[in-house]
Amino acid sequence: MAFAGSAIPMPTHFGSLHTAGALRHYAQHQEIFGEGDDADAYFKVVSGVVRTCRFLSGGRRQVDEFHLPGDLFGFEMGLHRRLCAEAASAATIIHYRHRSIESVAANDKAAALRLFEHAVRSLARAQDHAVLLGRRTAIEKVAAFLIDWAAHFSPDEDVILAMTRQDIADYLGLTVETVSRTLARMEKHAVIELCTARWIKLTDPVALRDLAS
Repeated sequence: MAFAGSAIPMPTHFGSLHTAGALRHYAQHQEIFGEGDDADAYFKVVSGVVRTCRFLSGGRRQVDEFHLPGDLFGFEMGLHRRLCAEAASAATIIHYRHRSIESVAANDKAAALRLFEHAVRSLARAQDHAVLLGRRTAIEKVAAFLIDWAAHFSPDEDVILAMTRQDIADYLGLTVETVSRTLARMEKHAVIELCTARWIKLTDPVALRDLAS
């Protein structure tokens, strides 16, 4: 059973993109960039999990996405960051300055195609998240989240979460109390087993998928 940050091997198909950036390490919860910072770089997750989020009035937070090993993030249309990025777990990140990665893309068609594929994938995930935040019940949201996370990381029925209950709540647009109650309800009905705070066994994946639909 592997921790989520190391469960997916580092992709080996990035070619010249590997040499265009600087490798940096971040402790859990350490900021990678903040809202309003200059949008002068892209980033790729080597290991660990990164959350991008926005802080709302009253100290509330909306988690926009969890970025996994191999993901590129930090794309912006404007000159400044609309979101902040933090390490949800200890993480290793490659920083690419715009000029460096644009130079690589200009001279490497395969690298340019991979960048485009990542941008499209990011758009698709944003659309999926918008649907998830729509008119769905708490149990549908939590079930869908567990299914999605298991699809990324779990070869069996074990799900190891890299994020806290609060992270999940802020991603799903719920309170942390609602997330905890929903997980407890799923366990009571033998859909999941809460082995630890971050280790969840999917005891009935079929029922879990039914709850998410």
